Order: sequence, then C-alpha cells, then structure tokens
Amino acid sequence: MPPTEPSLEGTCKLRAVPEAGLLEFVAAEYAALADAHGARNVLVLKRQPTGLERVRATLADVELSDGSPSSPRVESVPEHASKVIEAHDPTLDRLEYEERIELISLVIGGASREVPTYLENASAHESFGRDVGQLLLEATRQRIGRSALEADADGGSVEDHDRDGDGPIGVARECLSFLYAMNDRFHEELTERGFVERADVIPRAVDLLEANADGLRARVTSEFDAVLALEFEEYRRLDRRYLAALSANADLVCLGERHASVERTRVEPGRIDDLVGDGLAVEYHDGPDGTGDVESRTPPHAAVTRFLAAGTPPTDVVSDPADGPDGTRTATSGRRPSGTVRTISTRTAREQVRAVATEVQSLCERHGWRYDAFAVAVPSIERVPETRRRLRESGVPTATIGTPSLAEDPAVNELYAVVSLQCVRARRRRSSDRHDLESEFGEDRTAAIERLRARVPAFTPELLEACADASVSRSLERWIRRTDLKGRIAAAEPWVDAREQFEGIRRVLEIARFVEETDLVGPDWEGLRRMLERTIRYDAPYVHAVEASPPTGGVAVCPVDALKYDRRRAVFVLDLIDEVYPGEQFLTQLFPTAWLRDVSAYPAVTDPAPETVVETFAPADADAIGDPFDAYHAQRARRRLAVASRAATDVCYFCSYERGSGGLRRTHDESRYLDLLRATPGLELEPVDSGSARIYGEANALETILDQPRAELTRVLREASTGGDADLAATEELFEEIALVLEADGVDDDLIEAVQSQFEFAAGEVVRGE
Repeated sequence: MPPTEPSLEGTCKLRAVPEAGLLEFVAAEYAALADAHGARNVLVLKRQPTGLERVRATLADVELSDGSPSSPRVESVPEHASKVIEAHDPTLDRLEYEERIELISLVIGGASREVPTYLENASAHESFGRDVGQLLLEATRQRIGRSALEADADGGSVEDHDRDGDGPIGVARECLSFLYAMNDRFHEELTERGFVERADVIPRAVDLLEANADGLRARVTSEFDAVLALEFEEYRRLDRRYLAALSANADLVCLGERHASVERTRVEPGRIDDLVGDGLAVEYHDGPDGTGDVESRTPPHAAVTRFLAAGTPPTDVVSDPADGPDGTRTATSGRRPSGTVRTISTRTAREQVRAVATEVQSLCERHGWRYDAFAVAVPSIERVPETRRRLRESGVPTATIGTPSLAEDPAVNELYAVVSLQCVRARRRRSSDRHDLESEFGEDRTAAIERLRARVPAFTPELLEACADASVSRSLERWIRRTDLKGRIAAAEPWVDAREQFEGIRRVLEIARFVEETDLVGPDWEGLRRMLERTIRYDAPYVHAVEASPPTGGVAVCPVDALKYDRRRAVFVLDLIDEVYPGEQFLTQLFPTAWLRDVSAYPAVTDPAPETVVETFAPADADAIGDPFDAYHAQRARRRLAVASRAATDVCYFCSYERGSGGLRRTHDESRYLDLLRATPGLELEPVDSGSARIYGEANALETILDQPRAELTRVLREASTGGDADLAATEELFEEIALVLEADGVDDDLIEAVQSQFEFAAGEVVRGE
C-alpha cells in the first residue's frame, strides 16, 4: 500500500464469495446504522453507479426499530465527489464528453514539443483520437503521469538501452511521456477555463478534502454521522483515500465481497482485505445473508458461482447406491449434482440469440414471469445494440441501459445533414466563385439532400431556409419543431429506440449551444459541423449511461459487469467461447500489449508476478501458471462469469455457439470454463433442447425455415464423416413439412423462392440458373 494512503478507520465486513442475498446483507447493515444514528445521518456510498436504484429501493423498504421511514441517502462515489467539488467552487463546470474530445484534440494539435514518430503514424488510424482519449481518462482517474513514468525508469528491470532507446519499450515510454505531458497541459487549460472533467472529479475531491480547503471537509462531514461503503471490493486507491478523508469523524462500515472485484483488479492487483491497512477491523461472513445460512435461498447454480469465484469445490455431492465404491459414477449410477447451470449451444451467434428468445418466451408461458424478470449478459457494451435488436426481431421486448454511438443514431444523422447543408448555404453566401464551391462540396451536398428527402418527404430548400437563424442552436430547434422530428420518431420507433434517439437529439443541441459559448471553434455552422463530425467519429458506443425500461417491461440487455447489484429470475450469459472467455486481454489499440509488459506507469495491470496472480485470485494454481499476464486476466474473465451467474435467482444459462468462416468447417470451441465445470464432480451442465421448442415471432419463424435445408445437410454429412448412421427418414419428413408450409395459402412468393435457393445452395449450386 502506498505510504501516502491514509488509513481507513472502522469495520470492513466481507462476504466470502458472491452469493445470493447480497441486498439483504446490505439492508441488515444499513438498518443497524440507521437505528443507531438516524436514517438521514447515514450516508450510503456505492462505488459504481450501476444498480444504484435497486439499492435505493431495497433500503427504502427497511423497517427501522422506531418505526420511522427509512429515507436512505444513497449515492455513487463519483456523484458524491462531484457535489463536494461544487460545494467548494459552485462556478466550476463539468466538461462534457463532446467538449473533451474537441479540447484535447486542440491541445495535442497545438503541442510545442515534437510528436513521437510512432504516434504521428498512428494518428492516421480512425480510432486514434478515441484510443488516446480513453488512455488519458484512465491516467487521470489514477493520477498517473510523467512522475510515475520517471520512477518506473529508475527502478525497472528492463535494460537501459531498450528502456530509453529505440527498442519497443523505449518507444512506448517516449509516447507515454508525450501523452502524459499533453494530459498535464490539457488540465492546465481546463483550470484556466473553469472546467473539471469527470475523470478528475474524485482525484480533485481527494485533494480538497485532505487539505480541508476553506473548511470544506468540516462542512461536508457535518451532514452525516455514519458512512456505509458498498461494493468495497471495487474501491481503488484514490477511492479509499476519498473514503478515509470523508469518514475521519464518522462511524465507517465497509461492505464487500472478497472474491468479486472485476473493475478494480483491472488496474490494481490484490484482494481488498490485503490493501486496507490495520485501521479496518475485517470480518468475514460466509452465508448469503451473513449468517451462515446457505440453504434457505440457495439457487440451483450457487455451487457453480462459488466454484467460478473462489475455486471452492462442491461439498454436498450426493451419491446414489449405483455409484462405484470410490464414489465415481458408473454406467448405471445417478448422482444428484450440487450445482446446475443450463446451457444453450447453437451453430451461429445469430442462432444463439434466437434460442435465448425462444427460451425466454417459453419461461414466460410456463411460469408467468414478466419480461423484466430476465437479463441477457453480453461480454462487452458494444454487443448490446445488435443483441437487443435480434431479441426484438424474435418478438422479445427489451429494456436498455445506455445510448448508442452518435454514428448509429438516425435522428443525429438527420441533424448532421441539416448542419452540412447549412454550411453549404453559408459558404455560398461568402463565395464569389459558386462553380468551385459546387465542385468542392457537391458530393456532400447531394448525400445530405438524399438523406433529408428520405427522412422528410416534404423537404425543400425553402424549408431549410425557413429554419435558418443567426443562432445555430435555434436553427436546429426550428428544424426539430417544423419537421416534427420527435413526433416522427415516436410514431415510427419502439419505445426504447425513441428514447435513445431523443437522447441523441439532446446531445446534438448541447453541442450546438457549446459551440456558441466557447472560443474553441467558431460559433457558426462550420464550427458546429467540425465539432459534430469529430464527436461522431470518436464517440464510443454506449458511453453515456441511461437506465431505462419500457412502460410494459422488457428484458435487460447489458454487459456482464452491470449485473453485480442486480437480480433477475433468469440470466442468460452469451458468447461462452474460448476467444471471449477468457479471450485475449486487450489493453489499448495504441501499442502492442507486449510493449507495455514492463511499463508499470501504464494505467492497468501489465506485468503481474505469478505470486500476484495467486494472491489476487483464489482459484489460481501457482504450479499451473504459464504466462502470468494471461493467467491474471483469464482469472478476471472467470470471475466475471461468477458475478453474472449470481444475479440469477432461479436459473442461469451459459450460451455458446460454433466458430467458423462458413461451410461445414465449423468447430464448437466452447470456453475452457464450460469444460472445467463439466469435468468437476458435483457440477452439471444441463443442455436446453431447443429443437422441439415452439417458435416465437415472425422473423424467428422465417429464419428457422430458411436455416433448415443447409442445417440438415450439415447434420447428415457430419454423421457420415464420423462413421455414424444418418437418419434420412427424419430428413425426408422435415423437408415434407417445409413443403407443406410453403404450399399453404398466403405464403409470400419471395419466401418460397428464398427457401428454394437455400436448397440449391446446400446442394452446391452457388449461382442459380434461370
């Protein structure tokens, strides 16, 4: 632990593994503090903002001993730190994401020092700006800069000629030194302009509280007598410093899970109880509610969750009399598993989502569950839009937890087309040579006009003229009103898509207002187009969190990490193939991972020792560790599966699909963790038989029919290639059923032709003869 980190004073209660009953555990501790200090005198701080509403609702239902209402004060650490900064300086403005993109681009573009050759070449890539932005965000959050890089140079293990020379590590250090210098200059610029960026909120709040600037700490801490820190296993070094400064004169209780840290361990190794010092009295709790009672509410997959998180083998495997003398299963034996997870295995990723939709509909019919009782967990946030769209095509309504990137938003593209044409109009007014203007902007102008005509059938140049105003933001607002943009969206789009497009409109209007207020770009159409174009190019999918649910409820589609404080009756974890779980750890597109292995001043865990892997992750076996870096991040992937499975209260599904480039050459390269679960006595993977399941949704039915010819041929050839007996009678029966469906009245001719094409393609006729 760094010597500058203040010691936390209080109690730390850690559950051994992520199990059911987390919210009940939190509620019990909150009730004790609220009874002792009063509900309004207890500040509840959760590290991550995800799941905050569920925590708030749970604590609001707590019955206090004196009968008073709970009225919990629940905030995330970043949210609370932001309020601390505002209390010190109300004039500070938080830098928005779009504004940050523009300002940091200008700082790097105006750098006085020479740009390293490597970065100069890398800047040609489209993702360069986004990658640099993400790296500097992490560096800011962790207060990593040139001083850390210099300290790394003094004490590292790399040869000096490579460390500061022309070798890969020397190049990486030179580039990081330049980028960290730009980050310092960037924050100097922010200070001059009266801005604070979101990544710097917690570091700056730490400085203010520790210095007690203008009596700030005394004022802030006078508002509460106790602090309940939730999700403590995810508190990073600066988070713990913030908590220490905040709770110096308060009763501090930290609640966490010992083997559940996913986000913190990405940047900081070690178990949380080994990092907090001697000031916290650590207590370990075993049961789902902290009492040791693991029987009353244990879901069928609880043993799987424990095994994935902590490597704890099942202890209550029950052998039937038919088991062998040594307890191993014989051909006639039966064994009741201690933990069961259901599995869905399909041929393609597309079919995987279709099978999930079928299972969701089936569970709704059998148990009467609402759609909001389900969650579909994807490995990364970029997978959310496609997965959600495919579920809805299969007849399953979905909720959302974010907004898509601006480039994928139809409403944003419409407004960008308006901005582009207004630029052309403005340049025409200023240009004396209209012929040159048309040749320079003719292609963009044509594309923008075609886009607007497709979106607004009544579009004319006069409409564009009527919306023009000296203010770019007022002009856009006129376009939105006169063309009824929001009304068109509401009438044509599902509730979730409409909500997201409204958010996209809001963001574009915010950018327009910023353009009018800042001196970074001109307050005109050219300035707006430049900033909007850069924002669309660098915008990352789903970076702006928005928790939303349709009024009728819907299946949650989210990254696995978002389920930590969530609970659903059924959770489907997608993409359990080895190239995803564990997959290859991705640090950044700016540098090869190997270059960063010996650069400790990079804001992530880059070069863990074998003992670090074992100390951080309980399932890790010291004798089985090959490459410590790969082993470390493979253990993080395993832990993510554990956290996702814990969110299911009734049933958990692990879903996988075959890999391949097409044809018959496909392999079912399941995740190694599925193989491990299958090989562990007492744990069972129960396959879902989706072959005879009812098909839901028109799109699902059409895809099923179209897939049948080739899928059936694949099955027959596989049987033949492995020496098996292919049941051709079953194939003939299936094809007869398809023929009967196509002969029915009302079947679309295009569908009949498409199915016929599939049969011809399966037979090897790549090009149809007419």
